[in-house]
Amino acid sequence: MSFFETSGLAVGYNGKTLIRDIDLALERGGILTLIGPNGSGKSTILKTIARQLAAIRGVVAVEGRDIAAMSAKELARRQAVVLTDRIRPELATAREIVSLGRYPYTNAVGRMTPEDRRIVARSLELVNAADLAQRDYMTLSDGQKQRVILARALAQQPDLLVLDEPTAYLDVKHKAELLSLLRELAENEGLTVIMSLHEIDLAAKASDLLLCVKGETAAAFGPPEQVLRECPAEALFGLEKGSYNAALGSIELEKPVGEPQVFVIGGAGAGIPVYRRLQRGRVPFAAGILFENDVDAYVAGSLASKLILSPAFEPVTEELFTEARGVMLACGSVIDAGAPRGTLNEANARLALLAAERGILNE
Repeated sequence: MSFFETSGLAVGYNGKTLIRDIDLALERGGILTLIGPNGSGKSTILKTIARQLAAIRGVVAVEGRDIAAMSAKELARRQAVVLTDRIRPELATAREIVSLGRYPYTNAVGRMTPEDRRIVARSLELVNAADLAQRDYMTLSDGQKQRVILARALAQQPDLLVLDEPTAYLDVKHKAELLSLLRELAENEGLTVIMSLHEIDLAAKASDLLLCVKGETAAAFGPPEQVLRECPAEALFGLEKGSYNAALGSIELEKPVGEPQVFVIGGAGAGIPVYRRLQRGRVPFAAGILFENDVDAYVAGSLASKLILSPAFEPVTEELFTEARGVMLACGSVIDAGAPRGTLNEANARLALLAAERGILNE
């Protein structure tokens, strides 16, 4: 039996099923992320898990117990929820906001005990927000507010944390900090996390399991690498003006159309900025000679009109050099991206020398 499970779960509104046959299993301390386009039903699944929506069919269970059978107070002690709705309290400090997380444990008048205050302080410390305790919540930055709201959830001492788009409104720095914090809480505190994210690259990096949500059934569930094979981002999001590279976790925009006008001698990551600059200028280009396992090959494969690849860990053959030479001379313009040269890619040094001799080399 897994710590968290759903069995035959169907979710929706007003008795109408939106997504059915959701079968999940997550161990304690694991992170599960829901990915999918807007309107696919991610929030509906999360609200059903949080019992804010009644399940149309099936079971949501924590440690084998159906949450439908739990009292509101018991559920609040087992599970905390952070939704995208922004709170706007007037004249409340960060500590007072976090103190609200103790409501499942306080008495009828909400009196805080010394133990309650200790837990509030520790919750602030866990999210690195102890220095914000006396600050007016409304004066905090978006990243600071998100940490305080997370601390409020932790003050409930939940076993399960449910978050809907927790990185919304956050810049790159605060997104990275928040997801790193969730990983630390999962690993060090045994907190089980279920969330939704729009950023598919971050979801793959931060999660133990992904659930791909599209259509009337869950399209794929499992480890990130498996799910992204079964449910490619291009198909999941209907991506037509670009592509998603699962190996790098990056999205590339649409490649320029037409015969290559520029030949880029790259490798070892040196060519990537050149490829993207040419893409922005809508200049079709060829790239080579790249080894199949070179990081440049992943990006060039999405952006280049012509890509010349050599098997990894093998010297470039004379036949491949001849092919690259023909493509390069046909382009009439060459950019040497400045990649390091060694024994295996000596052919690229020959290409650059030839381009210089012909007067078509740009460095």
